[in-house]
Amino acid sequence: MATRRAALPPIVVLTSNRTRDLHDALKRRCLYHWIPYPAAARVAAIVRRRVPGIGDPLADQVAAAVRRLRGLDLYKPPGVAEAVDWATALRVLGISTLTPAAIGQTLATVVKYDEDLATVRGSGLFDD
Repeated sequence: MATRRAALPPIVVLTSNRTRDLHDALKRRCLYHWIPYPAAARVAAIVRRRVPGIGDPLADQVAAAVRRLRGLDLYKPPGVAEAVDWATALRVLGISTLTPAAIGQTLATVVKYDEDLATVRGSGLFDD
């Protein structure tokens, strides 16, 4: 088997949501570009596109709630994927408004760790 050489060195793009740490030797060879969470309006647009029939008000409410959750000291702040999952769960359950009762029923869809659930519930963030 012959060795093939690239005419140009390849460029490899690595993405990470920090679920696993990268080895120091690999990190030394990387350039970093940190991408912030998108604005609530962008999250709402993504939710509307990914969850057919969600409705503008609920998509906006989910995006705003996820933005507020990110302001808490959570082990795993929710990303766009969690916003989409939450909106999907709300849609499947026939919920059209993000009320405290609806949040209580579906919060584990967007907050994945028990300690984070306790933090959210203790924060009063979604109390009436």
